[in-house]
Amino acid sequence: MKCEHCTRKECSKKTKTDDHENASIDVPSLGHEHAEKGEFHKLADAKIFLSDCLACDSCVTAEEGLQVSQQNAKDFFRVLNLNKKCDTSQHKVLVVSVCPQSLPYFAAKFRLSVTDASRRLCGFLKSLGVHYVFDTTIAADFSILESQKEFVHRYRQHSEGEPALPMLSSACPGWVRYAERVLGHPVTPHLCTAKSPQQIMGSLVKDYFARRQNLSPDKIFHVLVAPCYDRKLEALREDVPTASHGSRGADCVLTSGEIIQIMEQSDLVAKDAAVDTLFGGLNEEEMRRHDGASSDGYLAHVFRHAAKQLFDEDVGEVTYRTLRNKDFQEVTLEKNGEVLLRFAAAYGFRNIQNVVLKLKKGKFPYHFVEVLACAGGCLNGRGQAQAEDGRTDKELLRQMEGKYADVPVRPPESSTHVQELYQEWLDGADSPRVQEALHTVYQGPGLPAASRDIKW
Repeated sequence: MKCEHCTRKECSKKTKTDDHENASIDVPSLGHEHAEKGEFHKLADAKIFLSDCLACDSCVTAEEGLQVSQQNAKDFFRVLNLNKKCDTSQHKVLVVSVCPQSLPYFAAKFRLSVTDASRRLCGFLKSLGVHYVFDTTIAADFSILESQKEFVHRYRQHSEGEPALPMLSSACPGWVRYAERVLGHPVTPHLCTAKSPQQIMGSLVKDYFARRQNLSPDKIFHVLVAPCYDRKLEALREDVPTASHGSRGADCVLTSGEIIQIMEQSDLVAKDAAVDTLFGGLNEEEMRRHDGASSDGYLAHVFRHAAKQLFDEDVGEVTYRTLRNKDFQEVTLEKNGEVLLRFAAAYGFRNIQNVVLKLKKGKFPYHFVEVLACAGGCLNGRGQAQAEDGRTDKELLRQMEGKYADVPVRPPESSTHVQELYQEWLDGADSPRVQEALHTVYQGPGLPAASRDIKW
């Protein structure tokens, strides 16, 4: 079986494991960094299936493969069981953060609204022994706001001699890893430096929340629930641990499908429970999402902000124009017959290849591109939308899209909690702490990361 993201037939070989805690989960043969073409390093205890990950053997090392294989339900239950058996001084505070694009999957499975599904999921996780369950929307707020600021800065400093545009979104871990490990220069300088919502949520939990709870970061075991397997690889990024908390932001990543499997194998009867907030003691907040049909909608948010900041134009509804296929769309801002801004959304590897090809040839007309590895966007992540035959479950995806569309949209600028966190956690929106906590640098073939860091 061939992975849709690459041309290598060996990329998605599968094996099976029999494990009573994690039964019937497909696993890959992940690549060794020094392997010859066609040779693969076998992982005896792997518990995941990276069939739709962009990471083939050219960007996953044997060590990384082993670390990824340990991010599974067995690892999650190991911590739960330790808390039940060991001395209280050895206990971990279990925190689970759920991506907003995972919630429509649970809603479709439970036949509930997204809000009610969130409460059902939260109640179940707490019945297992999880202490806190968070929604990662607030982390996406930060990521979008920082992406907006960076685009405006890049636009103003762009020149033919030192091109800062186009800016390519950096929230999708499969795309970012492919850009770093395979493409390198000249693509990586165009990646937005804003960290992804997962990385920012890790900092919020291990730094801000830990200090608020008077906890050492290593006393927290942070699990992230996400729609795709690439998030497991993202948890291994070397620059995620920051000097402020010194530990990885996400200790374990489980896909939505893995969580459903845990629920289906459990006989626990749990009461619904409200999702927690990072601030504690507050009433449950209404579920909300960002302005994307199947993702966090970086294109729409950055487009509106840029139109206002650069051209004093207020954009209401963003109008998308489909070009070569439904996963490649264009948005333009025009005035007096002149195109002021030209943005695009490119989902799926075929569209990514076209973007990269045009970028390398210097024939790229766009100022910003929202790039996602999965065709159809984040809702179609292979950790939740894949049927037993390996294809997309189209009916399930249709239900998820409907559930997601029903969630109210709220722009990140309107979040009072985000503004409070900028001041309380980061010493202001323009402080050096913002650069440390919310931005990253990229590594790639041939060049050290520091040489491509955009200072702004």
